[in-house]
Amino acid sequence: MIIDELRDRLLDVVVQRRFGLGPSRAARVVVERDIGVSMPDGARLGTDHYRPVEVSRGPVVLIRTPYDKSTLWARTGARALARRGLQVVVQDVRGTFSSDGDFEPFHHETDDGLATVSWIRGQDWCDGRIGTAGMSYVGYTQWAVGPYVEPKLSAMALGITAADFRPTFFPGGSVGWQLLLDWSSSIGVMDSGSLWDRLTVTRRIAAAMLGLPASRGTLTSIGKDIPFLHEILEHGEPDDHHWDFIDHGRRLADLDTPVSLLAGWYDIFLTEQLKDFAELQQAGADVRITVGPWWHGDRPSTGPMFRDQVDWMVGQLLGDKAILARPPVRIFLQKAARWLDFDQWPVPAEPQDYFLDPAGGLGRQIGDNEAIRAFSYDPADPTPTVGGALLGAPGGQLDNRGIERRDDVLTYQTPALTDDLDVIGNAAAEIFVRTEHPDADVFVRVCDVEPGGRSLNVIEGLRRLRLADRPDDDLGTRRVAIGLTPTAYRFRAGHRVRVQVSGGGFPNYIRNHQTGEPVADAVDTVPGRTQILHGREFPSRITLPVFSVH
Repeated sequence: MIIDELRDRLLDVVVQRRFGLGPSRAARVVVERDIGVSMPDGARLGTDHYRPVEVSRGPVVLIRTPYDKSTLWARTGARALARRGLQVVVQDVRGTFSSDGDFEPFHHETDDGLATVSWIRGQDWCDGRIGTAGMSYVGYTQWAVGPYVEPKLSAMALGITAADFRPTFFPGGSVGWQLLLDWSSSIGVMDSGSLWDRLTVTRRIAAAMLGLPASRGTLTSIGKDIPFLHEILEHGEPDDHHWDFIDHGRRLADLDTPVSLLAGWYDIFLTEQLKDFAELQQAGADVRITVGPWWHGDRPSTGPMFRDQVDWMVGQLLGDKAILARPPVRIFLQKAARWLDFDQWPVPAEPQDYFLDPAGGLGRQIGDNEAIRAFSYDPADPTPTVGGALLGAPGGQLDNRGIERRDDVLTYQTPALTDDLDVIGNAAAEIFVRTEHPDADVFVRVCDVEPGGRSLNVIEGLRRLRLADRPDDDLGTRRVAIGLTPTAYRFRAGHRVRVQVSGGGFPNYIRNHQTGEPVADAVDTVPGRTQILHGREFPSRITLPVFSVH
């Protein structure tokens, strides 16, 4: 016990200095571990209570996690809050580590979360005020409670997460394959696998990505079937409402709780998190957001994440309003190395169209050339992508030249820019296509091409076409509208803007077999040809939100 206490106190000092969290307010933190909190069905959830020794009664920060409340990361976060005068309750969600039951991702978080809040409010050491903190799935456990609990929460700190996970699971009507196979495999070894299993799981997941059928993904990666992966793959069609229960965005207007959000420009939840902010702000909520140049789990985001969550809890629950004084929107303008502050999102920007030219150009004017370009997509050798929004692997910007040299990828680019081009906001693409098969994908990625030739991905989007997407004419033409990921990015003078168009972005997006079969058990693949149309009748283009930075 003495050694543990000395270790934790040393860790407190390191975290305070490393992340700039400010001075401690507590001389010592008292921890009561492994309290069994009973749920209405009798399951007991393992729970730790952190209390500053000076505090006998006060507000509480709740953190509910599937990743083990006893890890160094969990203890560090809890102690950082407790050292600043707040009580903290950290709980293993149902079916994980010290808690009873089976871990069925997402299914029990509302009922168990509400029961836990009720238990906390019934303790003598709680004054009734409760905040919540955490990131990713731990952020989901907050959204599963916040809109429904009464009395309302006093604060929420939501890092790299979203009120609705469905668009992240099924981007553009596809399946976020890299994300979902990685997470399904990881939860399969996190509390039962050997140390070797946990250390080698990333390599084995990468090897399993290409396997068919997709439903056998975790059998290949970790040697066991994970029901969650089947649940995702079997309920991925647009008219399937199985996952509607995880859409807490429908209740944003009912939240009535101060919220701080932190996101990354290459994070898997970026688009939805910015939507959450915009809807909360429109509803009149006390809300702020920070967006940095990070991907999910990016190490440089750790300090900003800690500071954001600790400062928000201290400011909202302990009344330190000075720590909250900043504009609602703080975003990092990439390649300009500048943080910009705004009062709202989206920021005021001018939508500018850049039209695809069949000669491979990209310009502000629609050309008269209506020639057609085409590529062939073979699901047996799915068009790959690099970088972007990944889980469990380095994401963000990587060199795309190897991808762009493939004959199943078309590129279009501007001349060298004469001035800096600042793009801030939501971008889009509209591509006119004719596909050999009714089922096909259209993937668009926008890159920044440096004078030396390196092509770095900036934003992207994919749309999965199905038989129900009927052609607009007898020739089979379909107008494909694609939302591209938001950004704040400076294309520097002398650089070029390049657009890729292809039939996939594997493994970030699951391959399209082009057979119309459900993806869970599909094995057969059919190659197919996709034509891209241009010109005045079919003005394929991207639309960029151009901002003037003063």
